[in-house]
Amino acid sequence: MMRKSMICPSVRSRRFFAGTKFALTVMLVFLMGGNAVANTLNFDSTPAGTPPEGWTLTKTGRGQPKWTVEADATAPSKPNVLKQSGRATFPVAIKNDTSVRDGFVEVKFKAIAGSEDRAAGIIWRAKDADNYYVVRANALEDNVVLYKTIKGVRTSLDIVGRKGGYGVSTPVASGQWHALRCDFTGNRFKVTYDGKPIFEVEDATISDAGMIGLWTKADSVTLFDDLAYGEVK
Repeated sequence: MMRKSMICPSVRSRRFFAGTKFALTVMLVFLMGGNAVANTLNFDSTPAGTPPEGWTLTKTGRGQPKWTVEADATAPSKPNVLKQSGRATFPVAIKNDTSVRDGFVEVKFKAIAGSEDRAAGIIWRAKDADNYYVVRANALEDNVVLYKTIKGVRTSLDIVGRKGGYGVSTPVASGQWHALRCDFTGNRFKVTYDGKPIFEVEDATISDAGMIGLWTKADSVTLFDDLAYGEVK
């Protein structure tokens, strides 16, 4: 006589999901070439009120950006955040010792203020403050847009599968923490906002490895935390 299994459904479910999680982890490692190197910066080792070391804190265009590490009680990883509170065409912060061609960059951000703009962006493959890719979220426009900046000139890029248009409309609430990420391999860029993939772009203008960084626009006052980046080798 065959005996019925004594394993309850909840145990079976836990085993199933554990096995699925393991399989997805193995698949992710395989797809990323089995050698993904990641780093996370949370600005907590820098004294509040000072600029972070190892960065070029500058701008694209004109103006006076102001990048400082500040204490913030709402920081995703307490106590500090990186704050941009100056005014420039495009305030830019570039991490000097980075060089990534294929990989990802991700950050948590909170848009605080700005009457002209209220933006937060991440940069990759930067040669300098005038040549890079950037994807940004804007709390005044409620959208996410990917651009290339070449010789200081910013141009929005078309989304794969759609001709024309301007980024993707999505709520970007002021005064709340959000997450923005881009995975880039070759000429393909995949943008994820608040954990949800929202669009992809193809462009081959900048093909070499470059630095990663952060970006805002005009009079945006923006907080950044938990900047993560990695290279797929």
